Amino acid sequence: MASDPSAEPRLQARWWRRAPRVPTLALFTVVAMALLGTFTLIFATVEAERVQREQATRTSAVLAALNGLVTAAINGETAQRGYFITNDRRYLTPYFRGRSDYERESEALRQRLGNEVNEQQLALLEEIDRLGDAKWAEMSATIKLVEQGRIVDAQTRILSDEGQIAMDGLRSAVRRLEVSERAHLDDATHRAAKAEGRIVPSLALLFVVIVCALVLGLWQAIRTAQAEAAAANADAIAEARDRADLLAKELNHRVKNIFAVVLAIVKMSARHDPEAAPAVDRIAKRIHALVTAHDVTQGSPGETQVDIADLVGKALAPYRSSSEKCEVTGGPLVISGRHAVPLGLVLHELVTNAVKYGAWARPGGVLKVDWRQEAGRVRMRWSEQGQDFVPPQGGKPGREGFGSMLIRSSERQLGGTIVRRFEAEGIVVELDFPIEN
Repeated sequence: MASDPSAEPRLQARWWRRAPRVPTLALFTVVAMALLGTFTLIFATVEAERVQREQATRTSAVLAALNGLVTAAINGETAQRGYFITNDRRYLTPYFRGRSDYERESEALRQRLGNEVNEQQLALLEEIDRLGDAKWAEMSATIKLVEQGRIVDAQTRILSDEGQIAMDGLRSAVRRLEVSERAHLDDATHRAAKAEGRIVPSLALLFVVIVCALVLGLWQAIRTAQAEAAAANADAIAEARDRADLLAKELNHRVKNIFAVVLAIVKMSARHDPEAAPAVDRIAKRIHALVTAHDVTQGSPGETQVDIADLVGKALAPYRSSSEKCEVTGGPLVISGRHAVPLGLVLHELVTNAVKYGAWARPGGVLKVDWRQEAGRVRMRWSEQGQDFVPPQGGKPGREGFGSMLIRSSERQLGGTIVRRFEAEGIVVELDFPIEN
């Protein structure tokens, strides 16, 4: 079946109507995943910063409570020593205030640690409570001894290591709890910084993905618009080609009618002249050969391959005779059917020039045509040898006429080269073109 030239644009248009669905879905999926990943990282960063802020607030409060515990214990111990030395009850006021502050800071410490306290911190908290109770018990017992007037017993208790050991243990436990709480704060700060470090590359990646998506979307929109334009113009192009084919067929039909009319006139002119019958037969054969040569230049509809020997034979047939010598060499060589029209036009132009100006314009001229195949290409040589041949000045053709323009156009259609040279014996034309178009 003959292929419809307009079918390919329509198929491409239909393909591009369906194809954007897949790239669009893939593009949407990539952008959605990038957005989801970026939003997840942003949420994780915000959450890490929130945890870090809460931890900083908690750590600050815990450190303040721990500092309050130590300060209250020191104030109580100072008031105890002052009361022992002076026996002045005014020192008992800061003592009781320090004890009250210690109890308040101890309760605040437990509240600020909350339920998120780990086993190490819970153990330290219990140790602080135990050592604090021991320290306050030692100070309370000393004050009672002073109140009872047992100064020597009070001095002995103060000089013992009981209070000093409890105070040193309290300070050590407070420091370890501070270190533990600061470690929690450092860990929260590190996680927040790590999350912030990931957000910048993710935003950069999201920017790149969005830019690529915009570029791909623009490219897809352009291709879709082109496909739609091609689909819209496909019918117009098909109609124009049909009109051109119709005009070419009509012109070909009219040319054949002209040949038929000329043939009829020739035969009618010699109907009553028997002596002219032989000449009329020769002329009729020439006219039939011209019709055949004309068909060669037009190409056969739907023909995919042609034989060079057939093309050359039909082009030379109208003019070959015993007086017009011709040497044709070259076996069967099948070429693309697309080469039939341009090659047929070139052969027709060359043989017409040979009859009017070249080898067959004078008696004794010889026309030689040979061809061969080399590496998938056709090498054809057309040479004319005639008596009294005078090449143009400079060995080159003169002003370019319609025939020269026709040959140059055919050269482009063949996809090869056509070189003409004027030598001493006559004109030489060399054709080189691929077998397949």
